[in-house]
Amino acid sequence: MATKLTETYACGPSTERGRGIIVSGDPKSNSILYCNGRSVFIRYLDRPLDVAVYGEHSYPVTVARYSPNGEWIASADVSGIVRIWGTHNDFVLKNEFKVLSGRIDDLQWSPDGLRIVASGDGKGKSFVRAFMWDSGSTVGDFDGHSKRVLSCHFKPTRPFRIATCGEDFLVNFYEGPPFKFKLSHREHSNFVNCIRFSPDGTKLISVSSDKKGIIYDGKTGETIGELSSEDGHTGSIYAASWSADSKHVLTVSADKTAKIWEIFEDGTGKVKKTLECPGSGGVEDMLVGCLWQNDHLITVSLCGTIHLFSASDPDKTPLSWSGHMKNITTLTLHESNQKTILSSSFDGSILRWIPGIGCSGKLKRKDCSQIKCLATVKGEIITSGYDNKVWRFPLHEDECGVAEPVDVGSQPKDLSHAINSPDLALVSTDCGVVLLKGLQVLSNINLGFTVTASAISPDGNEVIVGGQDGKLRIYSVSGDSLTEEETLEKHRGAISVIRYSPDVSMFASADLNREAVVWDRVSKEVKLNNMLFHTARINCLAWSPNSTMVATGSLDTCVIIYEIGKPPSSRITIKNAHPGGVYGLIFIDDCSVVSSGEDACIRLWRIEQQ
Repeated sequence: MATKLTETYACGPSTERGRGIIVSGDPKSNSILYCNGRSVFIRYLDRPLDVAVYGEHSYPVTVARYSPNGEWIASADVSGIVRIWGTHNDFVLKNEFKVLSGRIDDLQWSPDGLRIVASGDGKGKSFVRAFMWDSGSTVGDFDGHSKRVLSCHFKPTRPFRIATCGEDFLVNFYEGPPFKFKLSHREHSNFVNCIRFSPDGTKLISVSSDKKGIIYDGKTGETIGELSSEDGHTGSIYAASWSADSKHVLTVSADKTAKIWEIFEDGTGKVKKTLECPGSGGVEDMLVGCLWQNDHLITVSLCGTIHLFSASDPDKTPLSWSGHMKNITTLTLHESNQKTILSSSFDGSILRWIPGIGCSGKLKRKDCSQIKCLATVKGEIITSGYDNKVWRFPLHEDECGVAEPVDVGSQPKDLSHAINSPDLALVSTDCGVVLLKGLQVLSNINLGFTVTASAISPDGNEVIVGGQDGKLRIYSVSGDSLTEEETLEKHRGAISVIRYSPDVSMFASADLNREAVVWDRVSKEVKLNNMLFHTARINCLAWSPNSTMVATGSLDTCVIIYEIGKPPSSRITIKNAHPGGVYGLIFIDDCSVVSSGEDACIRLWRIEQQ
């Protein structure tokens, strides 16, 4: 057997309240770049499920840009390092330079592709640096800023100029190479968030948290006009992007709108169209990044959702790309009219995914608390978080109905439900288990040892509880009481996960000491052992629907798939499935497994018989 990656559901870009983010692109290949965590994501606007990920940075990445010829990408991180790598041949590394002593907020290639300018935070006076792309040698002196420089840009035509702006409210203009200070402007009265030359090099725009946009002459740097305040933004402007013909500018703001401005020859700008992004109107709908590429107007909201408008028909409803932004902790399959995957992440968002299509929206919940465990049962979802409550929501299309929480006395560790009697759920806490029937606590049983995992059989008659001591204790359920039947000893570490097979003839357990075991349910004998091929703790485990395969996911970034009835040495290993660790696993059919992890992405793997 072998596996093949067939689909990747990418995460959204990392965002930060009160700061703009950078989305860049390559008009030739119609792709865009954005960053999340330590990875750079390459997405194709006409193929949303085609995602490439570059994950070689050691620190969180802040910005990535294509070179003018589209062959190279320069990406920078919070430690001040710039890496230059190829877009082909497995992202071969060309160079790595330590450019600033602090975080890099923006970087830009020169139009000839030979120089790169980077700006950000640094110790002392070095907030901006320009260097040769092949040798790293500095080209010019950039004094004139006293605080973090948020944005920089290279004039796209000769004679070369560099413009910078930052938290000291200044817009600085440099000429060269070698670059030296020419003049400075202080028309803004708050952080200047973004500065961009027009593609024909004649104009330059700066936008700021003071809600103003100012336009300068691209060659001399003199102020020539500003964006009209009539129908203008009512919040901080975080980003701006020019159209290819240099006649229009797209801006995004904390007032949750994007605006298309017509820029006249005299340097003034007037609103041509205001774009409203669909959303609930909350803080998460503030817009923090934008890009005008070919016929696409791209905006990014604070919750990481990317909206794609059409420049030729801005009234058309935009396409939306959603994704998680934080570690995806749970995956579950919702059997409705079509197979739907539900995923929940550490920050409390629940997203729906349809294989072959991608994200089909975010589930709206009144209560947006963090989620640790998630289970689905006919028309309902059961969740538990980092407080004492278990919630049971009715599911209506794309929103959760009103739910009353059940207090289980202490923080839930694990959650499972009896598939054949959907009202019955088992919640494990630190020192015992709680049996729930609907919204009613049947019993809260203290078992006298530290519980780390649990599972209830599909018919609700049997419970398996795993402890810190590595033992599996099997209890029979009668009414609201548990009777201990047997104790199984094989594991040498605390139990992390227990799952019954779909045909209920077996169950599998895994521990923090990287071992998994498959047991026969009737005889309680080990059916498959020596599953010791992970190098770190096992976080999750899943059975195939026909009960012939079991998959494990671990902190060591790997997914391993074993066949029941074959020795563990004939396993399939998916290496580096998710940088940072695998936290969720489900089979959607007998030959497709879906995984999720620390990198906030979901991947669908196809198992091929050879």
